[in-house]
Amino acid sequence: MRMISAPSPNFDERAAGKSVDMVVLHYTGMESMAAALARMLDVNAKVSAHYMIDKDGSLYRLVDETHRAWHAGVSYWAGERDINSISIGIELVNPGHAYPGYAGGYRPFPEAQMATLEALLGEVMARHRILPSRVLGHSDVAPARKKDPGELFDWERLAAAGLAEMPQAADPAPGPDLAPGATGEAVSRLQAALARFGYDIAETGRYDEPTTLVVAAFQRHYRRARVDGIADGETRGRLIALLDRGGR
Repeated sequence: MRMISAPSPNFDERAAGKSVDMVVLHYTGMESMAAALARMLDVNAKVSAHYMIDKDGSLYRLVDETHRAWHAGVSYWAGERDINSISIGIELVNPGHAYPGYAGGYRPFPEAQMATLEALLGEVMARHRILPSRVLGHSDVAPARKKDPGELFDWERLAAAGLAEMPQAADPAPGPDLAPGATGEAVSRLQAALARFGYDIAETGRYDEPTTLVVAAFQRHYRRARVDGIADGETRGRLIALLDRGGR
């Protein structure tokens, strides 16, 4: 697999005692590959990733895997807050959702880009013995801030290749939909299940804004057909299936 070397100055050492056991996938959220690369190479921007993949499948290596790239920001997963120290960050060129100051035009990820990602992921996961369940989106580890790689990203394709975790067909969970404003034991159970899965969420018994954002992040990855932040039976059923399969 041919790589284009484009060293970024934006990296440091991984924290003592930390080793790589996760991949975090991103989209660049900028209008072009050139703009995204310029930002990754700008010492003042203080952002980077280990790899970036253009729409045509071109692969750029920005930071050596032995170093900590600055891609996840304020983030959390399954008890770990220094996600940068335990992860490999991969950026996919895509304008993304319409953030202020960025071009809009979120779109599906092209075949050439996905094929390169599959090849790269296979090598990275083998090298670091990363489990499919530890290949996550930026929105999973930072649901209050990020939406990438988003609901148009083909997680099912990666799962079919053994490169990500997706639920098999699951029966909807019984009970009414849980939506913003709901309170009570059912909300507490949902929050506890999401926390057990890995998300940073408090068990308050109130379906508040943080809960809505976490549910939307779960849907954006694991139930892509509808992302609305409402924990309907299908969403809860998929969460239960993933927890049962992973022994969490």
